[in-house]
This record gives sequence, C-alpha cells and structure tokens, in this order.
Amino acid sequence: MRFVFDTNVLVSALLFEQSKPAQAFYSALNQGEILLSADLVNEIHKVIHRRKFDRYISDEQRDIFLIALVQTGTLVEITATISVCRDPKDNMILELAVNGEVDVIVSGDEDLLALHPFRGIRILTPQDLLSK
Repeated sequence: MRFVFDTNVLVSALLFEQSKPAQAFYSALNQGEILLSADLVNEIHKVIHRRKFDRYISDEQRDIFLIALVQTGTLVEITATISVCRDPKDNMILELAVNGEVDVIVSGDEDLLALHPFRGIRILTPQDLLSK
C-alpha cells in the first residue's frame, strides 16, 4: 500500500510518540510505503522548526526526524497539478497522492477529509486508518 500523510499528522506524530497520528504513521510504514514530494518535505521542515515547538522537541530531534522521513519515504516527482481543495495549500497533498498513485491519504484536515474519496483514493483520519 502507498500512503500520503499531511503535514499536521506528521508533526503530531513527531511531537507525541504515543498519539494516534504516530501509531497510524508506524502502521503505514509496516504496511507499505510513505510518499513524499519536495514541496511536502519543505513544508514539514518549515513547520517543525517553528519556535512554538521548542518546548516539545530539540532542533536535533527535528532534524533526525526529517532525515529519517526522507530516507524511509519515496520521493515522487509532481507532473500533474490539481486545484480543487478549498484551501489551496492542501492541493499539494492531492497532487502527491495522484502523481504517486497512492491508496490512502491520512489527514485530520477537514478540507481534505471532505473530498473523500478523491479519484478513488481514500482520505482517512489517523484513527480511521488504525480501525481498518
């Protein structure tokens, strides 16, 4: 199986090791592969390095997470663009999913969840993924 995780789920997985997002992420790793795009990696980098997360995690832990994510994930080149989401920033997740021919998008974002299913791709919350 092929998975795309949105930024918020990945950040939650990083910050809270026992959380549903973390459990869903590790479950997906065991079931298949996590797909990434250059845009998604850049966004994750920006978000996890926000100062508001300083009290939860060190810069070193952030860098280790990002390096491990890139090493274990599969980088997908985006050739087809999509502009259907209410929040234009979320189109990057849909583009990655379509270009990478994924089975599941994992997100807690209502703008993405409202599109379930998108072109045959399931869009599930971390809890829903764990329940399947």
